[in-house]
Amino acid sequence: MKGICILGSTGSIGVSTLDVVGRHPNRYRVVALTANNNVDLLFEQCMAHKPSYAVLLDEIKATELRGRIKAASLQTEVLCGVSALEEVASLPEVDSVMAAIVGGAGLLPTLAAAKAGKSVLLANKEALVMSGDLFMKEVAKAGAELLPIDSEHNAIFQCMPANYHAGRRAPEVRRILLTASGGPFLNKQLHELHDVTPDEACAHPNWVMGRKISVDSATMMNKGLEVIEACLLFNLPPEQLQVVVHPQSVIHSMVDYVDGTVLAQMGNPDMRIPIAHALAWPDRFESGAEPLDLFAVGQLNFQTPDFERFPNLRLAYEAVRAGGIMPAVLNAANEVAVAAFLEQRIRFTSIPDIIEYCMVNTAQRPANTIDCVLDADKESRALADSHIFKKHSH
Repeated sequence: MKGICILGSTGSIGVSTLDVVGRHPNRYRVVALTANNNVDLLFEQCMAHKPSYAVLLDEIKATELRGRIKAASLQTEVLCGVSALEEVASLPEVDSVMAAIVGGAGLLPTLAAAKAGKSVLLANKEALVMSGDLFMKEVAKAGAELLPIDSEHNAIFQCMPANYHAGRRAPEVRRILLTASGGPFLNKQLHELHDVTPDEACAHPNWVMGRKISVDSATMMNKGLEVIEACLLFNLPPEQLQVVVHPQSVIHSMVDYVDGTVLAQMGNPDMRIPIAHALAWPDRFESGAEPLDLFAVGQLNFQTPDFERFPNLRLAYEAVRAGGIMPAVLNAANEVAVAAFLEQRIRFTSIPDIIEYCMVNTAQRPANTIDCVLDADKESRALADSHIFKKHSH
C-alpha cells in the first residue's frame, strides 16, 4: 500500500484525487491533506479519509480545525504554515505527492517532494514554469518520478515511447501537438472581449475548474504555461511544440513521430482519467470516468490559434525562448493581473498588457538558484501591482 500526500486537497484536483483514491482503498492510504483556508471541506475529508496530518496555512483556521478534529476523536495532527507543507510532502511514509496547490504558492512544497525523491504527481504547472531547469535537475538528482497530471501533459506522457521518463529527450519524437479548447471566447469578436465579466470568463465550455485557471483558459495563458511546462517535461525546444485549437476537448494531445506516425490520447474531459493514470502508473485501474462515446461526439475540429486574439500565448512563447527568470516573471504578473480582473479592478483585455509591461521592464538574468526565482516572482508581482494602481485606480 502506498502513502499519498495531497497538496491542495480542497481544490477541484484534490477532490477528484480523493474520489479516485477512495475507489482503491487497498492501493492507497491518505497520509496528509493540505488546504489554504477551507476548514469545512478539509474537516469532511479528514473524517472520510483519516489522514495522519492535515495542514492549513491560516493559524486561526488551523486552531478551529484542531478543535473539530479533537471533538470528533480523530487521530489527525493539524499543522500550520508554509513550512508544514514542505514537511508533509517529504514524510518518509509518503510515496506519492499530488501537487495541486494553484499558482506560485505550490513551488516550495512541490520542490520539497522532488528533493525527497517522491513520486510527484504534478498538477501545479506554475511550480515547473517558475523554476524550470532547477526543478528538473532536483528531480534527476533525487531520483524522483515526475508524472504529469494536466490532461494535455498526461496525454503526451501516455503517447511517448515505452518506459519514457519525464525530462528525457526522445529522439524519435518530431514534435508535440498540444491541444487547446480555445476556452469560452474562441468565437467572440476581438472588440467584444473588452467588456467580458469574471463570471463569463469562468464559464468554461468543457471543464469544471477553479476561477484562476478558468480565466487562464479564457486568455489562453493556461496553454502558454503548458507550452513552457511541456518544453521542460519532454526536453524539447518551443519550435517542436505546436498548439492546436480543438474545441471538443476529446483529443487531449498528440505526439508526432519521425516516421510520420501521430499518436493521440482521447477520453472524456474528466480529470479523474489523468489522475488515475498517474496513481496506477505503470499499471491502470478504474477512474470513475464515463467511457468515451464517439457517436455522441460526432466530429472533431482543429484550428490554428490566433495570437492576436490570445496575446498571452505569444508572451509565453517569448518567455520560454528568453529562458532565465522570464517564465517566472510571466507567471507572477499573470497571477496578479488575473486576481485584479476577478476583483473587477481591471478589464479582461488589460491582463496581457500588464504581463507584457512586467516582461519588458524586468532585467533578464539566469534562474540558477531558488532565491533568484523567488526574487523574480516578488519583483514581478510588485511591478504588476504598481502598474495596475497607476493605470487603473479610480
